[in-house]
Amino acid sequence: MGILGAALRTGFTEITRRMATLVSLRNGQKMPQLGLGTYLALKGECEDATKYAIDIGYRHLDTAFSYNNENEVGKAINAKIAEGVVKREDIFLVTKLSAIHHDPEHVERACRMSLRNLGLDYIDLYLMHTPFGMEFHGDEDTAPKNSAGEMLFSNTDYLDTWRAMEPLVEKGLVRSIGVSNFSSHQLTRLLANCSVKPVANQVECNPGINQAPLRTYCAKNDIALIAFSPLGRPHYAAKDPKFPKPALLDDRVIAMAKKYGKTPGQIVLRFLVQLGTTPVPKSSNKERMKDNLEIFDFELSPEDLCVMQSFNTGERTCPFTAFTTHKYFPFHEEF
Repeated sequence: MGILGAALRTGFTEITRRMATLVSLRNGQKMPQLGLGTYLALKGECEDATKYAIDIGYRHLDTAFSYNNENEVGKAINAKIAEGVVKREDIFLVTKLSAIHHDPEHVERACRMSLRNLGLDYIDLYLMHTPFGMEFHGDEDTAPKNSAGEMLFSNTDYLDTWRAMEPLVEKGLVRSIGVSNFSSHQLTRLLANCSVKPVANQVECNPGINQAPLRTYCAKNDIALIAFSPLGRPHYAAKDPKFPKPALLDDRVIAMAKKYGKTPGQIVLRFLVQLGTTPVPKSSNKERMKDNLEIFDFELSPEDLCVMQSFNTGERTCPFTAFTTHKYFPFHEEF
């Protein structure tokens, strides 16, 4: 076992070095402070990417019913459990209640459907994907539209949806519940009218929109802020010069990367971690997936943090423009 044992120990040490630090949620649950996002993961690539992610040390995995890849994420998790790479309790799995399932009568059924898709007994964190709901026209149609191509909204109050989510914790279907894309005003209303308080709010957060007021609000109310699109969608910017240019393409960040011996993406992710957020970058590229994990062995100086703060414009790369007329559209508020 000598050489093999040494190789195994070396591999274990390497994975341990890359493991994300843990964030304590308000209910005592521990969440790794960096996750793998799976939004827009191509069919067929998501399972392989998730398996690789688990192999190299990812323990926080983020999906959603509307991403249409819960089954691939679940297959990867179960395969790695069967191989003995991880135990179920090692994985922090996040999925989301779709906007079409906001009617209270759909909530538990939708959660159980996600569990079947995933092939798991429980979900670690179940998020209400948006504060606004949409009409239900079957589980497959997650973006229902009328003949003119306009989104079909529902008027279900997100408070009613939340009250239907609360029993999921008692029933053991989920360990924690939270929200996504909620404004501070909506969070305040929710906190004043709930029995189970949200442990997290997942929102777009990157150097271009660093969410300073919302981060302060969430910290004050013991709500973890999970950052989606943490790198600012560079693939969109490459196709459209009018699209917000992500910080990782800026010369100042490139120079900073050389200074620390890191990549520009690692600089951005480290910045978000030092702000206290939990980034969930999406990637299926093995080298970038590995790079994204290797951000816990250095810190940005106060001066470099100031440079990163200067990129903030408040401009969203995911503005939900098709929903601006919905009564529960979140981004009319300042934060």
